[in-house]
Amino acid sequence: MIEGRPSGSRLSPPLSKSRFIAGLQCPLRLWHLCYSRQLASPVSPAQQAIFKVGHEVGRLATGLYPGGVLVKEDHFQHDKAVESTRTAIEDSGVPAIYEAAFVHEGVRVRVDILERLSTGRWNLIEVKSSTSVKQVHLPDVAVQRYVVQGSGHTIQQCGILHLNNQYVYQGGDLDLEALFSFSDLMEQIVALEDEIPVKLGQLREMLLHTSPPDVHPSRICKTPYVCEFLEHCTREKPEFWIIELSGINQERLDELAEMNVEDIRDIPESFPLTSIQTRIRDTVLSGTWYVDARLSDELRDVEYPAHFLDFETMGAAIPRYAGTRPYQALPFQWSDHVLYEDGTIVHQQYLCEKDEDPREAFAISLLKALGKKGTIFVFTMYEKEVIRQLAEFFPQHCNQLLSTVDRFKDLHALIRKHVYHPDFHGSFSLKSVLPALIPSMGYGDLAIQNGQHASVEYLRVLDPDTLPEERAEIKRALLAYCANDTLGLVRIREELLNRIQ
Repeated sequence: MIEGRPSGSRLSPPLSKSRFIAGLQCPLRLWHLCYSRQLASPVSPAQQAIFKVGHEVGRLATGLYPGGVLVKEDHFQHDKAVESTRTAIEDSGVPAIYEAAFVHEGVRVRVDILERLSTGRWNLIEVKSSTSVKQVHLPDVAVQRYVVQGSGHTIQQCGILHLNNQYVYQGGDLDLEALFSFSDLMEQIVALEDEIPVKLGQLREMLLHTSPPDVHPSRICKTPYVCEFLEHCTREKPEFWIIELSGINQERLDELAEMNVEDIRDIPESFPLTSIQTRIRDTVLSGTWYVDARLSDELRDVEYPAHFLDFETMGAAIPRYAGTRPYQALPFQWSDHVLYEDGTIVHQQYLCEKDEDPREAFAISLLKALGKKGTIFVFTMYEKEVIRQLAEFFPQHCNQLLSTVDRFKDLHALIRKHVYHPDFHGSFSLKSVLPALIPSMGYGDLAIQNGQHASVEYLRVLDPDTLPEERAEIKRALLAYCANDTLGLVRIREELLNRIQ
């Protein structure tokens, strides 16, 4: 419900493509973008890296439409950008326009690539750094077509130009024809053409009110994008919010909302929950954490020396090395804390410091470190998948690599099955489990605090423009982060065994 409709003096702020998509996700998100942008959380380094990748992919895509004109004015100069676009359109010798700007009925858009056809019509190409078309791309392209056609130009074809994750880079110049794939969405977009003005009208109407729309935080806060106002909108939610119930679906959340239940501790015993959800509720209610005694045998079933292993990988959108594909996970770092039967712990690690395909050196150093015996503790089986890919690419190391997989024991799966701590807050990720079980080993004091950030920082190490002293600092941060994870696995196992005794 929206209240506070003014008497007609309030003007609706201009809409753009990005604002339109935000409004479709959540009208409150659009409201904040227009009227209270200061409430947004800071943009994370990982998100900044995603923006940078998008710009790089967009720049490369223009190579498929050579000879075009770039509209250089930024979004703060939209009116001037529209004029520059009009000039380029009037010049019949311009085969394509990059970042073409249009405005229609107060809606602003920038078209990544507008290709001129001999018929006087145009093809509208939206460039995405994803490897496939997603549902959210349809209204994205549809609103662009609506504005461009409303400006008096006919679109013959429109769609998404995205990366092809089956393209294998051979070295040298990129094969742009193979790197990109075009998905024609004209049929789907035409089917949406009547909906676009209706949805735009609804969003304008909402923005005319002096009070924000009454929207309660839910799954939409992270779908299709994580809302920048999530932290603000959830600041008054209870410590143990029902959305933290692992695996709970929207139907169950709606049922609890109808019962005015927001706190896990208020969920009635009669309410249907899965076994893991019941464990979460009961643990939160008791205020103490739970460990199933049956976990003891699993943790003690160890061949020494026991290894506690973690990898860091990077997945560049644009292949960097010959023989790699877009977004292929390339392992560049490992950490291994080795526990001997007498309690001695030794740490060994590897970090590729050269701008070269890190995989073979990574594999060889890892095999040497792991040896031929000893249980290998990991957290999730991501490391297993990385090793399988290495084995496939390096047949000379295949048998040795695959033999290590047989020694793996997944600590994440064991904890998910047998353990819960109220401070997990519904998450069984290492970033939640480690500080909950071992408070002295959180991530707050580390310069790098998650794997995505590690990947971003590693690419900065490879960037020739990074200063030597900054590169050295990043390397120290990468080593500290990965080592913290593997020592954390050692301490988690110790704590769980102590708790069971």
